[in-house]
Amino acid sequence: MIILNYIAITLLTFLVMECITWFTHKYVMHGFLWVLHKDHHQPRYNSIFEKNDTFFLVFAIPSIMLFYYGSFPALNNLFFIGLGILFYGLAYFLVHDIFIHQRFKWFKKTKSQYLLALRKGHKVHHKYLDKYDGESFGMLIVPFKYFREQYNRK
Repeated sequence: MIILNYIAITLLTFLVMECITWFTHKYVMHGFLWVLHKDHHQPRYNSIFEKNDTFFLVFAIPSIMLFYYGSFPALNNLFFIGLGILFYGLAYFLVHDIFIHQRFKWFKKTKSQYLLALRKGHKVHHKYLDKYDGESFGMLIVPFKYFREQYNRK
C-alpha cells in the first residue's frame, strides 16, 4: 500500500510540475528573468547552449535537495516529490529540447496528432520574439485549438 502512495505522490508531482512550468514560463521567464530567457526566442548561432539553459538549475536544485532530505533517516514523501520533478525534467528535455527544438536530430518525423499539436503550439509561442503577447506557455498540455488544426488537416 505504501508503494502505491509513493507512486501517486510521484505522478501527482509530475502533473503539478506542468502547472508550475506554465506559471514560471509566463510570469518569470517572460517577466523579470526575461534577460535569461530572451536568447531562447532568438536564432541560435554556433552554440548548443543558451542563457535560458540556466533554468535547468531552477528545477534541478529543489529536486536534488528533496532527494537528499527525502532519504534520511529512511525514504519518505520528499524523495518521491523530488522524483516527480526529475521525471518532469526528463520529459521536458525529451519533448522541448530534443523533439521540438531538435538540439539533437532525433524524433524528426511523427504522425502523432498530439506531438504535432504540441510542436505547433510551441512554434506559435516562438513567433513572438519579445516577452510580450506570448501564448502557449505550457509544455505537455496542448491548447485544444492545435489539436483541432491537426485533426482538420487529415
